Amino acid sequence: MAGVVAIPVTPFAEDGSVAPDTYRILLRRLLDGGITTLTPNGNTGEFYALTPGERRLVTELTVEVAGDRAAILVGVGHDVPTAVASARHARDLGAQMVMVHQPVHPYVSQSGWVDYHRAIAEAVPELGVVPYLRNAQLTGARLAELADACPNVIGVKYAVPDAARFAAFARDAGLERFVWVAGLAEPYAPSYFSAGATGFTSGLVNVAPSVSLTMLEALRSGDYPTAMKVWEQIRRFEELRAANGSANNVTVVKEALASLGLCRREVRPPSRPLPESERAEVAAIAAGWSI
Repeated sequence: MAGVVAIPVTPFAEDGSVAPDTYRILLRRLLDGGITTLTPNGNTGEFYALTPGERRLVTELTVEVAGDRAAILVGVGHDVPTAVASARHARDLGAQMVMVHQPVHPYVSQSGWVDYHRAIAEAVPELGVVPYLRNAQLTGARLAELADACPNVIGVKYAVPDAARFAAFARDAGLERFVWVAGLAEPYAPSYFSAGATGFTSGLVNVAPSVSLTMLEALRSGDYPTAMKVWEQIRRFEELRAANGSANNVTVVKEALASLGLCRREVRPPSRPLPESERAEVAAIAAGWSI
């Protein structure tokens, strides 16, 4: 996970179903581009809009295509039995890790957060378990408590938009104990790397793997001026994704892929396709990258 953790989109066919052949092409493009960690069923993959059968299909396709070319970090979540079933399915296919999506229950206590993740981690002791952390109220001590009980909790996708809070959380939990992944992608990667992250997630990587890898190499070498040049290059793309509470987070990525002829632009509700008036800007950004 100490690298670019790619979150593949889930392409849809004209009839609205998952498009397996297109998905295989997109995965091969990521692998050929140098990506070595894939997260099927992540948020950029429209996890919450997929049926249980579709989530299993996406996992199966990812393991099939990746083979031994990449580590597979499968997104799981919803209620505990559903998450456990998904994790065991991933394990049986040969995936190495699962990412546990943030609990969507409206009432999440800190001890309940530990119990939720512990139930999943204990069900698949053979797998590395990576909580997807978006709860700014959670303390680092709670993560340490979880890992004390479940040593297969090996990393964190940290997605609270506060670099100072991340720095404190990581040190309270154990900076050297986990792999810390900047879960808000390239826009936050430089600040989070300066505080101890060694990887970052990416949806943009679906469009331009070389752009994401250029930022990674700069951050690994401590070359922050170069990393920030990449940041400037992708800034507008990420602003479009983040607008209106990230309403178009997936939409903009699929629109860029559609402009390159790689997949259809359709997303599922509650997301929506990009308005015609904004499509040209996304296409121009994608065309301007070295892809």
